[in-house]
Amino acid sequence: MAKSIFYHAGCPVCLSAEHDILNLIDPATVDVVHLGENSDRIAEAEKSGVKSVPALVTPNGNVLHINFGASIEEVKG
Repeated sequence: MAKSIFYHAGCPVCLSAEHDILNLIDPATVDVVHLGENSDRIAEAEKSGVKSVPALVTPNGNVLHINFGASIEEVKG
């Protein structure tokens, strides 16, 4: 079964969203990616359509931008 991917940058907005997402969705079905710690996955996030974090990419490819913590350009530094 394909997993959703939750991308974030570790900021308070992102961490709050991560906490809420993992309370709403079975954590076993979500791959949590901290882009500040896993910068090699930024291109993957961009290719998926992520424009800002926090964002949840569903198994069928929909990108759900949640609140606003940072733009992907800010994450890239």
